Amino acid sequence: MEQMSLFDDRSVSAPLASRLRPETLSEYVGQRHLLGEGKVLRRLIEQDQISSMIFWGPPGVGKTTLARILAGMTRAEFVDFSAVTSGIKEIRQVMERAEQSRRMGMRTLLFVDEIHRFNKAQQDAFLPFVERGSIILVGATTENPSFEINAALLSRCKVFVLKILEETELCELLHHALTSPKGFGGQQITVREDQIRAIARFANGDARTALNTLEMAVINSQIDSRGVVCLTDETLAECTNRRSLLYDKKGEEHYNLISALHKSMRNSDPDAAVYWMSRMLDGGEDPLYIARRLVRFASEDVGMADSRALQVAVSVYQACHFLGMPECNVHLAHAVVYLSMAPKSNALYRACEACKGDIHDSPAEPVPLQIRNAPTGLMKELHYGEGYQYAHDTEEKLTKMECLPDALRGRRYYEPTDQGEEDAVRSRLEKILAWKNS
Repeated sequence: MEQMSLFDDRSVSAPLASRLRPETLSEYVGQRHLLGEGKVLRRLIEQDQISSMIFWGPPGVGKTTLARILAGMTRAEFVDFSAVTSGIKEIRQVMERAEQSRRMGMRTLLFVDEIHRFNKAQQDAFLPFVERGSIILVGATTENPSFEINAALLSRCKVFVLKILEETELCELLHHALTSPKGFGGQQITVREDQIRAIARFANGDARTALNTLEMAVINSQIDSRGVVCLTDETLAECTNRRSLLYDKKGEEHYNLISALHKSMRNSDPDAAVYWMSRMLDGGEDPLYIARRLVRFASEDVGMADSRALQVAVSVYQACHFLGMPECNVHLAHAVVYLSMAPKSNALYRACEACKGDIHDSPAEPVPLQIRNAPTGLMKELHYGEGYQYAHDTEEKLTKMECLPDALRGRRYYEPTDQGEEDAVRSRLEKILAWKNS
């Protein structure tokens, strides 16, 4: 027989977050918009009328815990399935058992953690069994289901969005950890309320991070002569010296933050723009990616209102390439603030979009003969270049020659605004058009 040791006792060795995992809805903290009295998900659970669903939310907000509570409250066999360690073979084995259970009148609740890690073929394997009712599929994902879950499977599941926990909810959770027999209830621990709030703020809405931080702080605290654990500010500072902000360089949060940066600059808000830029850098984003987006912004949202914006953006890209992080953060801030404060014009962007629409929706128009090149005698015989007017030969440096195809004669794509330096461009263009139409 294998010898047991003190560390084989999971109640002692398991992490605090695991020991305190709620087992009932009354113990569950957070997600009041779904689980408050009378809310839709709570009613479905209490009435045992759950159907296939997806829990979508950031790490540490209770997706897995909620699925386990579901299993305990519903009359169904619970199967815990990991997308990280399972493949098509394992899916089929589980589905066969579920189908046998269905024929015997028993439902199977299949919980799939990190369901976004399954590829299309693996996700498709669930479809017939979800449709037949062999399984109730409950998936958990940190990624946007719209992008990561097959449309056919997603259409058969109700998506519930779980939010990060509020600071007051995390404080409630931490107090429970200090008093619960499953937590530190059997120990004498001195923790001030402001220290509890500091841990809650550091956790950034993540219950697991909050409990892990508290556990680390307690383990590393000194015990006085009375056997009391005293949590000091120095120990807490060591345990919270690096705040982990939600950021996935390839996932939805990546696009959320670059969108926030772009729209803050467009709204001429340098403070918000610098904040979102710094959030991306803190999450490990490649500074050259940010710099490339700034180059695009310089023409898309500033354009001819301040043509120097493009020069600044390109120069900042080069500076980031030369220096890299962490030194290049100030160069990115330089461009972000410049672009935020520059006059705005999207006339170039609108011109490109309007032109793209005509190209896609209309036949490919031939180049007018007068502006075709005629390097050979045959081309000249075919009237290539005939009627071309050389603008430099005129006093005005202008001609009335038509350069657009006949079907698009008179079409306007570039409509300059009166913002910044583009106002002068607008005035000049109006004079040119007036002269050509005279």
